[in-house]
Amino acid sequence: MTTFALIALGLILLRYFFELWLDGLNASHVRKHADEVPTAFREVMNEATYHKSVRYTLAKAKFGTVSDTYSTALLCTLLFTGWLAALFGQVTVWTGPTAWGLAIALWMVILLMSLLSLPFSWWSQFRLEARFGFNNSTQRTWWADQAKGVALSFALGVPLLALVLWLVKASGDHWWLWAWGAVVAFQLLMSVLAPIFILPLFNKFTPLPDGALKERLDGLAKRTGFTNAGIQVMDGSKRSKHSNAFFTGLGKGRKIALFDTLVEQLDEAELEAVLAHEIGHFKLRHVPKQIAWSFLTTLIGFWTLGLLAEQTWFTGAFEFRPGIAAVFLLFGLLAGTVTFWLSPLSSLWSRKFEY
Repeated sequence: MTTFALIALGLILLRYFFELWLDGLNASHVRKHADEVPTAFREVMNEATYHKSVRYTLAKAKFGTVSDTYSTALLCTLLFTGWLAALFGQVTVWTGPTAWGLAIALWMVILLMSLLSLPFSWWSQFRLEARFGFNNSTQRTWWADQAKGVALSFALGVPLLALVLWLVKASGDHWWLWAWGAVVAFQLLMSVLAPIFILPLFNKFTPLPDGALKERLDGLAKRTGFTNAGIQVMDGSKRSKHSNAFFTGLGKGRKIALFDTLVEQLDEAELEAVLAHEIGHFKLRHVPKQIAWSFLTTLIGFWTLGLLAEQTWFTGAFEFRPGIAAVFLLFGLLAGTVTFWLSPLSSLWSRKFEY
């Protein structure tokens, strides 16, 4: 094992044990306050509901520990035994060395790795969520969602990967800058098209019925200058009893979506408060700031890829043959191990936006 491979292994394990410690710290805090409803919650949550939330939080933490342990063990096994390198090498023989062939090879390997973790997603939905009465999804709906996700990842991801890989060869030493521009353009395009064509593949969106609630929410949007394409109700109850609200889209195509579970659970004043919170993000330009931050981090990522593409020790550490596709795959698997340590900064920024 090379020096870099040892460093990578150390960072992966360090992240795993640090997350394990954080989960334990959080669970300990929850148990410490499990017997009595906190003062801040007493007006909105009864004792039975609070105790259920404690059990749910601890159960999710325990499941998360098992899932993280499996994911870490799987990553280390595939990376440091040479199995992933051998698999990728064989797949590229089948698909060929062209940009399209390498893009399909990357998609196939990533798909295989996601399939290896699919049982945990299934268990989370049909065992953990069902245990606490939150699951509304059927096997048919869940598996249809998985199939749609795979189809979309192929239809959208493979052409984008092929374009980026083609740019590596076609645009010289600064390929990473052109590739970044292509990804940014794709993200902007998806911001416009996804609410119109992709989200409806998974959920049904219907206009908020005429009545006092719609008048109240439309009045709030008008008073705050929030131009939108309408307030819609999403059938979130098709999959879960959890509730949420969000707005999506760009320009006049923005849509406000309320989960039907949220509409059922809250009264008009509370729904107006939820909408005011979302509009607050718009008025304070949080979304453009987050998009700009995303573009910046993506640029840094591609710049790093440009540097690593020239280093044979990076791919060699994991027994891969040199090649930009292998660099992309390894970078995708390892980047989170580094960026994890920056997550407190992004969390701090997010909390500042929320509060």
